[in-house]
Amino acid sequence: MPILVKDYSWTETKDKVHVTVPLKGVKTANVGLLCTNEFLKANYPPFLFEALLYKEIDDDKSVAKIRDGAVEFNLVKVENEIWGKLLSEKSEDKAFMLKKKLEAVEYVQKQTERQQKEALAKKTTDKRYTVKEMMRLEEEEKSRIESVKETERKNAEDEMERWKQLKKEEEMEEKKKLAEERLQQSLKEVDDLDITNSVNGAGKAREPAIEKSQAIFNAETMETGDVADDKTSNNEKKTVAAKPRGSQPRQGGNIKFKFTPRVFPTPLRESKTQEEEEWLQKQAEARKTTELNDTDLEEHEKDPDWLKEKGNKLFASGSFLAAVNAYNLAIRIQPKNHLLYLNRSACHLKLRNFYKCLDDCSRALDLLQPPVPANANARLKAHIRKGTAFCELELYAEGLLDYNEALKIDPNNEQLKKDAESIKEAIEKGDADATVMTS
Repeated sequence: MPILVKDYSWTETKDKVHVTVPLKGVKTANVGLLCTNEFLKANYPPFLFEALLYKEIDDDKSVAKIRDGAVEFNLVKVENEIWGKLLSEKSEDKAFMLKKKLEAVEYVQKQTERQQKEALAKKTTDKRYTVKEMMRLEEEEKSRIESVKETERKNAEDEMERWKQLKKEEEMEEKKKLAEERLQQSLKEVDDLDITNSVNGAGKAREPAIEKSQAIFNAETMETGDVADDKTSNNEKKTVAAKPRGSQPRQGGNIKFKFTPRVFPTPLRESKTQEEEEWLQKQAEARKTTELNDTDLEEHEKDPDWLKEKGNKLFASGSFLAAVNAYNLAIRIQPKNHLLYLNRSACHLKLRNFYKCLDDCSRALDLLQPPVPANANARLKAHIRKGTAFCELELYAEGLLDYNEALKIDPNNEQLKKDAESIKEAIEKGDADATVMTS
């Protein structure tokens, strides 16, 4: 049987009732509380407190707290009046008390069910609101992304148009320059022809004059001869033929030379024709493109030349990561274009992605075979960037090898010589330190 608690205390005002029930040393975790509109209960074995209130209270506004070793009921009255006593007059009627207990338990169960339903309804409402809010946010984000994509598309189209216009202007300029060269060549040919005709005409015009003067000279001689014949009494006639003054000028003409056409500037005696032809074939192979089945890409975004120009502009503006993305897409389209790997290696070097820089430089050097004068500049850049990446990784010996290869290509580059000497000094210093530590 539980021990009924009788040593509780209570106070009241017109609108509130305060009841304090001592816990008698029982732990808070073992206390069970029940509060309805007319019944109070605190069960903490082996003690039990029950109270059938004098009048009804507002159980929604009333609270029960456990603190300072006691249970405190703060009850709000339905009617603002002084009770004068806490318990109902029927508190001693056991049957009535049992009935009120059962009603209190049923009331609490209904209240619990109601609260659960309300909580479930609130949860459902909150969930619906959350779903609607998420859908709204997703729609806004989708609209924002579409707007950004549309803006980027327009910018790309404008840039593509500008690029096409620039190419068109360059082609027009090239055609204009070629036309001017042809005009100058035509004028030069006309001038040469006029000079030749004038020289030939002068020679032909002088020929009759010479013949005329020669005829006149002969006539004069003949006349002189006749006089001599008279004086010499028919002696043997002597006719002296006069020679023309000066020799006849040579006729002018043009001599045309034809040279064997060559793609490479080196003389044939210094050139390796087989390697040069192989390099030309590899260049033609590198220009071949791979079709991309990516529906998210616009047509101009599948142009490797446009992507390379885009990457170059991004690199120049300092957007190295964006430039890498542009070169990545271009490499997917032209995987054998060594320029794309070289440009991407420069971006990785700026981003301090040294291992990726080494991979791109090695790939570029593989594509730059066989070594010919036409690809010397590209091989020089690849070796310098590769050597720089090795030095940044403190692999100075490997870096020196690439700098030496660069010096073989450009042996008169003073800056390369200074850098190579600096690397040698770093290697020698590192060896000295190692010797000190092991001695």
